[in-house]
Amino acid sequence: MTIVHVAERSQIAPTVMSMARQGEADVVVKGTLDTPTFLRAALDRDTGLRAGRLFTHVAVCEIPGFDRLLLISDGGVVVAPDIYQKIEIVQNSIEVAHRLGIDTPRVAILAASEFVSPKIPSTVDAANLSKMAERGQIRGALVDGPLALDNAISQEAAQVKGINGPVAGRADILIVPDIEAGNMLTKGLTYFAHAEMAGIVVGGTAPMVVASRSDSHKTKLVSLALGVLFVARFQKVAFQE
Repeated sequence: MTIVHVAERSQIAPTVMSMARQGEADVVVKGTLDTPTFLRAALDRDTGLRAGRLFTHVAVCEIPGFDRLLLISDGGVVVAPDIYQKIEIVQNSIEVAHRLGIDTPRVAILAASEFVSPKIPSTVDAANLSKMAERGQIRGALVDGPLALDNAISQEAAQVKGINGPVAGRADILIVPDIEAGNMLTKGLTYFAHAEMAGIVVGGTAPMVVASRSDSHKTKLVSLALGVLFVARFQKVAFQE
């Protein structure tokens, strides 16, 4: 273990980001620093982790009684994403799924209803994202939306409502309309359904673990493991190529 002494607290995050940028660290983990300070350092153009992509949070949930891992994005970084940011949120989550060995993930774009309505902007965005995927503008997954939560994860609910397609009832990835929906969904799964969760921020030159201070030791440990796996899978693919 290498311990790097920094004279002032304000220099902790910039120093760590600079080390990752220079290849001295593969994964960056937030400790007791507040999240805005940590992410502000990551976004610094000179010493941060910018790679020309949007930083997004991807949560990976293991839910008791559920037959597969469930990825949720973005419940941690992008507050109210527009359609362009949602494209990157979807693509980043697909990349995480690929690193977890899910070759063709099923992506559900969530909204309050499965019907497209101009009065509910999230349904319009969902329909556009689905069409973009159909035309190859979003790659590496099956994408459908808008889907309500029940139609996305329950085949029975999808059948009752007459919703067909390869994603309905079988989603691997849930794309939420905004940070509030994502935050409530992931915390609801954790506290009500006793799900185990890991989460990383991707889109930069290194994955970041931005755990909440209230997260359990296990959540922090598994999030770190997810970051390591993300890097290891990337290095393996690069080596093979």
